[in-house]
Amino acid sequence: MSPRCPACGCKRDSRPGLEACLKALRKDDVLVVWKLDRLGRDLKHLVTIVQELTDREIGLRVLTGQGAQIDTTTAAGRLIFGIFAALAEFERELIRERTVAGLKAARARGRKGGRKFALTKAQVRLAQAAMSNRDTSVAQLAKELGVKPVTIYRYVGPNGALPQSVWRNYPETGKFRRDSCEFEEALVAWGR
Repeated sequence: MSPRCPACGCKRDSRPGLEACLKALRKDDVLVVWKLDRLGRDLKHLVTIVQELTDREIGLRVLTGQGAQIDTTTAAGRLIFGIFAALAEFERELIRERTVAGLKAARARGRKGGRKFALTKAQVRLAQAAMSNRDTSVAQLAKELGVKPVTIYRYVGPNGALPQSVWRNYPETGKFRRDSCEFEEALVAWGR
């Protein structure tokens, strides 16, 4: 599994050479790279790296390629990189707007987001009845329902009662809605 970037939370490839290089740089140093695409995997990643360098008062100079005019030790280079940063932010906003529009369109077509429920209403009632009997094996019940034991406990308590978070909207819609905060409180109350 790839580590996550602390700045933006995205997955990134492990690059120990780059990390060691960035760590070794000191104030007033200049990081010289052959091409801009060798420094970061995308514009967002580049902006993050350059912002980190700027915060540490370290310059960046690109020797060849499309970013050859970037030299953050000069005013013109900082301007050009500022334009790149603005374009990256613009790109992120466009992606966000498209995502929101897509979700609205899906809702208008009757689609709902989120994970499908693991158990049907009938299966929850069966689990309730089984769990109210102390002799019930949760592992066996889970096997019969085709789920893992932890899934049984998400829907039904050890005594067969539904936690408040699962009960919400249950009678009107026949669907289960969980509020993770209430569900966690229910688990604590059950001693789980």
